Amino acid sequence: MTDPTIATPDQHLVIRDLRVAPVAHPEAEILQGINLMVGKGEVHAIMGPNGSGKTTLAYALMGHPAYKVTGGEVIWKGRDLLTLSPDKRARLGLFLAFQYPIAISGLSVASFIRSALNAKLQGVDKNTDIDPTDPMRGGITMRDFRNRMREKMALLKMDEGIAARYVNEGFSGGEKKRLEMLQMAVLEPEMAILDETDSGLDIDALRIVAEGVNAMLNPNLGVLLITHYQRLLNYITPDVVHVLAQGRIVKSGGKDLALRLEDEGYGPVLREAGLSPDVPDEALLMPREPGAELQPVEAAR
Repeated sequence: MTDPTIATPDQHLVIRDLRVAPVAHPEAEILQGINLMVGKGEVHAIMGPNGSGKTTLAYALMGHPAYKVTGGEVIWKGRDLLTLSPDKRARLGLFLAFQYPIAISGLSVASFIRSALNAKLQGVDKNTDIDPTDPMRGGITMRDFRNRMREKMALLKMDEGIAARYVNEGFSGGEKKRLEMLQMAVLEPEMAILDETDSGLDIDALRIVAEGVNAMLNPNLGVLLITHYQRLLNYITPDVVHVLAQGRIVKSGGKDLALRLEDEGYGPVLREAGLSPDVPDEALLMPREPGAELQPVEAAR
């Protein structure tokens, strides 16, 4: 793993001493100095107990207005991401898959994704010679778009009828997550942030979503995979696993670290990092299989 404190080429997302607080309570920092580097072609998993700051990290990287960056920097493609609006970050090749995707009544999946794709084609600096609403001036033609959608839906094993449905309206949990993967497949980002994509999925839906992610992995795509449990990593193999707790990364390692967390819970790792031994009970609880109730882990193991 490369040191994020040194100069790096443009193919890395570089996070240096990132500190973030909620806008409503700027004095209460959730992230307290995150240092991380994710390169294209790499999969980094961020694990940690609830309340550790995982989703805050995802939202801060994409510019969610509910969070205020109080320190640090984030560099991507030679640009300071923190100075860019969320749409410019997306145009620059970042993508965020939400833990809880929302429904948009009246907007079809096809229209939604085509609009997003056209906006990305216009570029981060919004080239005035490109009009994403005009297929003759930079927008994708309907024919090309339909072909791309069919190709990506086949890749993800999705029914083509989903394109005519309203975004996430009446969708199951698995369908919502697969739609997130379809957006990712069509937009072809260079850095994808997947915020607890496994949340709320049964084992079959989890496997399908994971297969979709694996099908999109390539040397031009970096992935920051945020998850609470190790089960997703049974299907998507990470290059590096990081443990985030109390607003900072307290340990990094390979997949064996995720397996240790599954076996022991978060408590031992947090105590090794010098954090309070009185960790939240969730840090000492891990589910043994999707849908199963949480079972206490023997703290003395």
